[in-house]
Parts: sequence; structure tokens; C-alpha cells
Amino acid sequence: MTKVLIIGGHGKIALLLAPLLKESGREVTSVIRHAHQAEAVAAAGALAVVHDVEHSSVAELAELFTGQDAIIWSAGAGGGDPERTYAVDRDAAIASMDAAVEAGVRRYIMVSYLGARPDHGVPPESSFFAYAEAKAAADAHLRSITALAWADFGSRRAHLGGGNRLD
Repeated sequence: MTKVLIIGGHGKIALLLAPLLKESGREVTSVIRHAHQAEAVAAAGALAVVHDVEHSSVAELAELFTGQDAIIWSAGAGGGDPERTYAVDRDAAIASMDAAVEAGVRRYIMVSYLGARPDHGVPPESSFFAYAEAKAAADAHLRSITALAWADFGSRRAHLGGGNRLD
């Protein structure tokens, strides 16, 4: 059975994805920030694990990822504080990619956003700027990792590692 770990397991996408993965025969673990989110995650068919990805080292994340076949990053800071946005949407996301490699996980899926790229065009004075910058950096890091078979879902097209696309 394929083991899939979703980071950001209480988010909208994760709660929709978990039952689909479960129905297709996968074992799903969802990483959440707060214990009170566990009931909703379990109802979606996933095993809930409370873990602070924002403050975790690569080694700590690698330990969490050991034994998994795929990692799905669907977490986010939720806007507001630019420092936290960079900490979660850039730094923790990048750490999770490096941890996946360290743990021997071969597959990684990044849930990004429409327009995530270095030339995103969001003006620096916009409250969305930190998020756009963070996602662009995380997506660029993912594209640079050759040890992972990756997919980056952030637009109407799915960009797959190796330059392939699903339209």
C-alpha cells in the first residue's frame, strides 16, 4: 500500500484530497498544527499527526517522513504576517523538500498558486507580496531537486518534474 503524508492536513485541499487518496487504496497521514483538528482529518479518512512544521529542522521532518512514499505540501501560513508567511510558505516548504530527500521519499507534490513564479508581478507594497515571493522561492527550489519525482500544482496546468506538463 502506498503511504502518503499531507502537510497542512486540515486545509481545504487536504480535506478534499484525503478521502480520494484513501478510496484509491492509499494510506494517508495528515500533519496538522492543532489537536482539535484531528476529528475533521479522521473524518476525511486520514491519520492525524500533530507536528509543528514551521519550527522543525530538516532532520526532524525527515524523521516524520521516514517510511512514506510521497509527500504532499498543502500547508500555508494563511496570510497576515509576512515573517510567518516566509517561515511557512518558503522556509518550511523548502525544509520539507530537503527532508523528503534525506528520508528517501521519492515523490513530492507542491500545492502552489496560480501565478507562482519569480516574475509574479505582485507589487512590493501589496499584502500578497510576501506570499508570492515565498511560493516562487519554494517552487524554484523544488524544480532544482533532481532526487525527487515532483509535481507542482499551481495553475490551470500541472507542471511535472522533468519539464513535462499535464494540461
